[in-house]
Amino acid sequence: MRRIDVFIIGIVVFAIGGAGYLGLQLAGLDDINAGIWSQLILVAIILGWSSTYIFRVANKNMTYDQQRKEYEDAVLQKRFDDLTPEELAKLQAEIEQERNK
Repeated sequence: MRRIDVFIIGIVVFAIGGAGYLGLQLAGLDDINAGIWSQLILVAIILGWSSTYIFRVANKNMTYDQQRKEYEDAVLQKRFDDLTPEELAKLQAEIEQERNK
């Protein structure tokens, strides 16, 4: 996520809070109750959003982790492609030996 995305999300959350506050006032709540309920709703939204981030971190589903895995796969593929036929046969023999254990 870029820095500008974070600013835009912050502005949108701020606007949602203001719109929720005005909407609750129009629905008939007084200023104090409208403020309390709009804050409660915003806190719930922010906690829900934060929990998705924590879930992605716990499952290693972050952009960095994905890029790192793709890089490691590319390096291994390059090394595999650079093997000579003799080295490839030796590697296959070692794999078969490990499977038989």
